[in-house]
Amino acid sequence: MKYSFLNDYNTLVHPEVFKHLQKYVNEVNGAYGLDAHSENAKRMILEKIGNNYDVHFLVGGTSANKIVLSHFLKPYEAIICPESAHINRRETGAVEANGHKILVAKSINGKITLDGIKEVLVEHNDEHAVMPRIVNISYTTEYGTVYTKKELEDIAKLCKENNLFLYVDGARLVYGLAASNLSLKEFASIPDAFTIGGTKAGAMLGEAVVIKKTEGANNFRYSIKQNGGMLAKGFLAGLQFEVLFTNDLLLEICKDANQKAVYLRDKMKKLNIKFLFESDTIVS
Repeated sequence: MKYSFLNDYNTLVHPEVFKHLQKYVNEVNGAYGLDAHSENAKRMILEKIGNNYDVHFLVGGTSANKIVLSHFLKPYEAIICPESAHINRRETGAVEANGHKILVAKSINGKITLDGIKEVLVEHNDEHAVMPRIVNISYTTEYGTVYTKKELEDIAKLCKENNLFLYVDGARLVYGLAASNLSLKEFASIPDAFTIGGTKAGAMLGEAVVIKKTEGANNFRYSIKQNGGMLAKGFLAGLQFEVLFTNDLLLEICKDANQKAVYLRDKMKKLNIKFLFESDTIVS
């Protein structure tokens, strides 16, 4: 077998997910995510986090970020993020193509700092500059570091004090949860919106977008459609999240990956290979 460390999504799909898809291969479903499997998957997610959220399924991380950020921004509003943020470095200016400026804040090991956010706010304080409106962070960060619960709560508190919306790119969210003592329910209560990545955690495709129920969350499906994110066969994502949230399969997949990462890390340390910084990954 050939192994590649290029990314964590270079195999087709987890066997249990594939088996679930095969089970329904001849079933007829509703289109555009309005089907029984998508509704069931949403229900399963809400059972984990509570009912005060809307859940939508999208194809991939870049489109999810672009659609969420664009939906909640006025034309003159901007996003604050760390330099390493996926929207800043790995999405071909997708958010900026919609006319929204990205404002880079200071970070440490990929984690945005409170002082960094405050500095951006001081620099953009009148109508002659864009208005900061959303703070975007990744969990895990692009360096694989993981925010602690307190760090997340402190960022959320600062956002609330300054009328900022907190959005978390969760393409590898459950890897981070598996590497910490934070539950999905505890995590969900902190940001205004976040994604639960499926593509990088056993699914063939798909990200779940979770948004706290507010007036601004209304009509989100219009933004999905307008930005080309509405999958005609939306039940494909629903089916996959249905099985990922059965018996905590998603969490088990990520725990297994973390165990392998820790094994690799420890072996590399024995070879005196230097790391940029200490890994946050723990095995629970």
